[in-house]
Amino acid sequence: MQRAFLAAGFASVVCALVGTFVVLKGLAFMGDAVAHSSLAGMSVAYFLGGNIFWGALGWAVPASLLITFISRKANLRLDASIGIIFASGFALGIILMSRVTGYAADLFGLLFGNILGISWAEVALIGGIAAAVSLVIAAFYKELLFTSYDATMSAASGIPVRLMQYLLPVLVGVTTVASLKAVGIVLVLALLVTPSATAMLLARRMPSIMAYSVAVGLIATVLGLYLSFYADLPSGPSIVLVATGLFLLALLFSPIKGILWRRNALPSPSQEPAG
Repeated sequence: MQRAFLAAGFASVVCALVGTFVVLKGLAFMGDAVAHSSLAGMSVAYFLGGNIFWGALGWAVPASLLITFISRKANLRLDASIGIIFASGFALGIILMSRVTGYAADLFGLLFGNILGISWAEVALIGGIAAAVSLVIAAFYKELLFTSYDATMSAASGIPVRLMQYLLPVLVGVTTVASLKAVGIVLVLALLVTPSATAMLLARRMPSIMAYSVAVGLIATVLGLYLSFYADLPSGPSIVLVATGLFLLALLFSPIKGILWRRNALPSPSQEPAG
C-alpha cells in the first residue's frame, strides 16, 4: 500500500499538470490513443521477456509524435490520425499477446492496472518521470499556455509553435506510460482528463486550475486506494470512480459553473424588479 500510494500519487500529479493543457487544447483522446497503442510496445517487451514499462515508453513516445506528424503531413484532422494509431497499435498488441500461453491474467493487469503489485524500482521510475515532466512544464509554461489558446497569435509573437505542437504529445505519451501501472490502459484517460475538467469548474485562472487539478487527482488517488482496500475492489477503477464523483460534485455545486449553485443564485420571479 505504501508503494501504491506513492506511485499513484506521482502519476496523479503529472497527469493533472499535463491534463490541464490536454483539456485546454481539446486533445483528450490523444492520451487514450497513446495508452491503447502502447499495448503493442508492452506486448513486444512481454513477448521477448523484457520490461513492459520500457516497452510501453518505447512505443508511446513515437506514437504520440506520429499522430501529430500524420495530421500535419497528410492534412488530416487530428482525430483521424488518432484513430489510426489507436486501432493499429491496440490490434497489434492483442495479436502479440494472443501468442503467449496464459496471457489472459497478465492482459487484465495491463488493461486495468495493478498498482498493488508495483515495486520500489517502479515507484522511483514513475517519480522520476513525474519530476522530469513537471520541470519541462515549468520551463515551457508560457509557450504551452499561449499555444493552447491561440497558435496563430503565438507564432506571430515569436513562440516556436511547431516545437510546442510536438512537445505536448510527447508529454502526453510519457505521462500516459507513467500512469499505466496505476489505472491501466483502459482507464488512463480518466486520470488524465477528469481532474483537469473538474478543476476548470472550480477556477478561472490557469495557475489555480492546475493547483485544483493536482488536488483533485491526489484526493481521488487516496480515497480510491482506501476504497479498493476496504471494499476489496480493483484499485484503478476505484480511483477513476472517485475522480468521477468529484467531477459530478463540482458540476453540481461549483460556485463558478455549478448547476445547482447557479440555479439557487438566480432570483425568484417574486424577487425580480418590476419594469
